[in-house]
Amino acid sequence: MLKKALAYLNNKYVLTFLAFVVWVGFFDKNDMLSQLELRKEVRKLENEKKYFSSEINKNKTDMKELMTNPKNLEKFAREKYMMKRDNEEVFVLVEEKK
Repeated sequence: MLKKALAYLNNKYVLTFLAFVVWVGFFDKNDMLSQLELRKEVRKLENEKKYFSSEINKNKTDMKELMTNPKNLEKFAREKYMMKRDNEEVFVLVEEKK
């Protein structure tokens, strides 16, 4: 078994192929480690793209609802910007973190 392996290693084509594989796998600028890191980055960016696309769609529906219904616009202004009418008082309740 060992003699067969050594016989193959004496072949110049096998040695050239092994050197090529080692070079491309570890020393080239597009080596395996770089490719794995890039694939990880692509997956992360695709997940972010999905998240932001869903957020955009949610915000579009909220904006459409706000522009069509004045009661929702008033509710949004009161909740987000603490707006009030002249004869009202606003109390803000903040939960304590434990």
